[in-house]
Amino acid sequence: MSSRNAVLDLPPMPRSVRTARRLLLELMQVWRLPHDPEDGALVTELVSNVIDHVEGRSELTLEISAADDWLRIAVVDGSAIRPVVRELSMDQPRGRGMRMVEEIADRWGVEDHRGGKRVWCDLRPPGM
Repeated sequence: MSSRNAVLDLPPMPRSVRTARRLLLELMQVWRLPHDPEDGALVTELVSNVIDHVEGRSELTLEISAADDWLRIAVVDGSAIRPVVRELSMDQPRGRGMRMVEEIADRWGVEDHRGGKRVWCDLRPPGM
């Protein structure tokens, strides 16, 4: 089977988190992919990271790709600053997002993209 792809440019604003989650869940239905609530949590975290941590006006592009044995969720932004997986601390109520991505995703990474970066995570369908 060939891969299926969707790309959506979003404003780097809080309302884009909801739009991104909705798009992911709609695509998973249309593409007949099994899904887990954690899939929505991953797209929420990746989009929120851009909104919360990228200063100034930045591009925000959501990329979703799927094939038989994987789902890739990626965000592209204009900042070259890479996300950090922080140690868990009970003293800090925030900053655990990339730790969650690392724990839930089968694999994840960051790559340079046109002066900014692409942060991606791959998921295998439940049961694989």
